[in-house]
Formats: sequence, C-alpha cells, structure tokens
Amino acid sequence: MTNRVSWTKYLYPDRLPHCQELLEGTDWASLATPYGTGESLPAALGRLLDPNPAARAAAVKDVSDEVDHQNTIYEATVPVALYFAAILNHPATEVGDLDHDADVPSRHPTRASLLNRLGATAYDAEYLFGEGFLQACPDTRAFRSLRPAIYSAVQPFLGHDNAKVRDEALVAAIPLTEDPRLTTHRAELVEHARHLLTTSSNRYHRDCALNALNAWGYDTSDLENANDIASRELQARLADFDYWLANHGTGGGTEDPPF
Repeated sequence: MTNRVSWTKYLYPDRLPHCQELLEGTDWASLATPYGTGESLPAALGRLLDPNPAARAAAVKDVSDEVDHQNTIYEATVPVALYFAAILNHPATEVGDLDHDADVPSRHPTRASLLNRLGATAYDAEYLFGEGFLQACPDTRAFRSLRPAIYSAVQPFLGHDNAKVRDEALVAAIPLTEDPRLTTHRAELVEHARHLLTTSSNRYHRDCALNALNAWGYDTSDLENANDIASRELQARLADFDYWLANHGTGGGTEDPPF
C-alpha cells in the first residue's frame, strides 16, 4: 500500500472539506488505484467543473474508469468520493450534456452522474463483503467513517425538481444510512422511496427502494408491480443458486479483494 498521510487530514466524519482544498492538498500520486497511482486524477477531477458540459461528462467517466474495478474500494476511491460530494452543490453540476437535437441542457445533469457514482461506492462499501473482509480493508473502513459527511451532501437533493437527480440521491442515501449514526434518517427516506416507486420504471432504482423499505419493516405490497415481483423472484432464485454453489459447488473465484 502507498502512503496515506496526504489525505487522512480530511477525514472528518461530519464535515466535508472544500473541493479545492481537497484537490490541491492531496498527494494523489501517492494513492493506489486499480491500475497504479492516482497521479492523473487531479486533472480529471478539475474538469468536473469545466464550463463545457461535454467535458464534465467525459471527466466523470475518466475518473470512474480510474478508480472503479470489481467493486473494490482503493486508496484513491475515498478522496474521489469526498470530492464528488463536495461539488454536488456547485452550479456547474446543475446541467449536463447538451441534447443531440437541440442546443438546450439535457435532463441528465452532471450532478446526477456524481450521485450515481457515490451511490455505487456506498453500495460496494456496505453490502458486498462481510465483516471479516472489512477488518482487512482500511480503505473501505475509511469510506464508512465518512458516511455522515457524505450523507450531508446528498440529503439536500432528495427533493430536487429534476427526477434523475432526486432518484440518484435516494439510491445513494439508502446504503449510507446503514451507518448507525444515520439510521434515524431512514424515516425521511421512506416517503422519497414511495414516491420513486410511483414515478420511476428504472429497474435498479425500484429494486433499491423496495429492498430498503422491506429491510426497514415496511409493507410494499401496494407499491409493487408485476415486473417488481418477477425481479424479486429472480433475486431469490439467484440467492438460492449462490447458496448451493457455496455449499456444494466449486464456489467461483478464489481471490480475496482487492482484486
């Protein structure tokens, strides 16, 4: 592992650093990524606030490609997530790419893409591996320690006028509230989840909302449609198959993360 001194000074569970402070004060070249070090990340992160919406969209992809690999949290993943959270309320993230057929902002703001990536990281840190893995992975533990700060950045967008932003904010908030310090916030997510289920056809978003409500003890029978039921039944079959493999089959891969 590489030197982690350069960015741990920003690990305040209830406070986000300013984006510029984080960008300039982090020794990105000392942080591990799936492909080496994060020396190229400052330039890509800086483009997330570029006036050109196409440049911002490309920057989201460039940064994600640099730190995302097989659902693993790396050293550079944590300050990247902090930076994403720190710029959520920046005016530049309010709009996204221009529509192909009209010179007007699209309905997919950069902000929605940032929330999507935060949600994916939060999901990976929370649900994919057991406590034994967590004890051996300081980078995942570091992300988990920052969940209140990241939630504070996501929360204002739960009621956003743009449906894409609003739904991505909810999907990001759900795994963050697994933090014991945030479980009281689940009550405010319930109505947002119910609203999503009456307005969205996105399969992943619907599964996240339904799974959360069921896990929190809410009856979702009046919110499910035929596709939801089919998805739930498929998930149950896949879970049974995974259980069978773990106990009777070869069990798949043998490597421990990070991969």
